[in-house]
Amino acid sequence: MADYLADVKKYDAAANADVVEKIVKHLGIALRNRDSSLVSCTDPKELDRVKAGWVSKKLGITDDKKADAAIQKVCQTMHADHSKHRVTFYYLVAKDLGKLGSL
Repeated sequence: MADYLADVKKYDAAANADVVEKIVKHLGIALRNRDSSLVSCTDPKELDRVKAGWVSKKLGITDDKKADAAIQKVCQTMHADHSKHRVTFYYLVAKDLGKLGSL
């Protein structure tokens, strides 16, 4: 848990540990495999899964333009990080959409 929080804090110094913990619990088994614990911004299918499974299903955002804009913004924010951790990515997307409080 501390590793996930530390990674999120690279992008949001005031990151909420409880929210990070909820994202970790939501992702569960996906975090055990290195490949599934990372997000690839160059893979359109991966970004569609993020949009469908996280943004639409969990955050309740059904506006595709709004979802795509948030995902692309996070891709740009994390551009220099070759290993984009899924927990951090999901946290930043939720923050950009103003949904951290609903997690």
